[in-house]
Amino acid sequence: MNQRYDAVVLLGFGGPEGVEEVVPFLEQVTAGRGIPPERLAEVGQHYFAMGGVSPINAQNRALLAALSQRFDAEGVLIETALANRNSPPFVPDVLRDLAARGHRRILGVATAAYSGYSACRQYREDLGSALAATGLELVVRKLPPFFDLDGFTAAITELLLQALPSDLDLAADTTKLVFTTHSIPNSMAASSGSTGDAYVSQHRWVAAQVAAGIAVATGIDKPWELVFQSRSGPPQVPWLEPDVNDALTECSATGSTDVVLVPIGFISDHMEVIWDLDTQASQTAKQLGLRLVRTPTVGTHPRFVASLAERITSALLAGVDQTVPGQNCHGDCCLNPRSQAPTVPGTALSDQESR
Repeated sequence: MNQRYDAVVLLGFGGPEGVEEVVPFLEQVTAGRGIPPERLAEVGQHYFAMGGVSPINAQNRALLAALSQRFDAEGVLIETALANRNSPPFVPDVLRDLAARGHRRILGVATAAYSGYSACRQYREDLGSALAATGLELVVRKLPPFFDLDGFTAAITELLLQALPSDLDLAADTTKLVFTTHSIPNSMAASSGSTGDAYVSQHRWVAAQVAAGIAVATGIDKPWELVFQSRSGPPQVPWLEPDVNDALTECSATGSTDVVLVPIGFISDHMEVIWDLDTQASQTAKQLGLRLVRTPTVGTHPRFVASLAERITSALLAGVDQTVPGQNCHGDCCLNPRSQAPTVPGTALSDQESR
């Protein structure tokens, strides 16, 4: 196999793995914002409630292991590594290690499926800043968003159907199907993707595919709603709405008794799923008298892993050409006006692969 890359780096957000790491982690996340340590300790209470351990790193290690096993099974010989933005192993350290062991062409794969600044471009900035800081002479590219993987939507659909209680009537008007993802500022949503507004449109595409899968499996053509969660910005800045808790309140007010909540914006059950949905949204539903069924994220589901590994393998063979205007991960894609960090380009895939 004539591969154009010699290593794959899975790019994660990072998270603390002990009580002593919580505040340093939050300092890294909020660097430059002047937030005092006592406020960070207050913000980190949901981490402390879980023993100071975020599940995200273990989940990303499991995904990397599953991908590596898939590569081995398919005869794809490639070095793999995990690198984080906000906790060890940091991106510059991982690139230094790979370079010291002779690797020169590296493909980055973000643990986020969609277009957008935080979901995509910021990972390109992580790679670009690491190259600038280390002075390493490496060819580095990032895999474009992979929301359109057949295995992604198929795994979501399968996990959703498996999670439904036997006594739940999915076809009933009193049962609501609600998809959720991370809220972002409206301005970032507008600038997402190669032509703008990709963040919301990609999520709506995934939701529609899952709803279609439900119809095929059950014969139920179920209406659905896309809502948002985990807002963290100042109140004067418009962010995507409705918030999941407001949506649950509306469901209750309009006569719903059951809500199937599907976190399509995340690929693993990390803190923003466990805390914002399983804790806060669950409490909201209980107060409203709603039964809330939260379906699992794709994690290491075999269909998702196989589909993502196939996409990565296609990129390994596609070369290292720079992207051009109109492609995801071109230089002006998913701009954040507040960020001046250097970026690395994406990978030019075929029209079918980058649809």
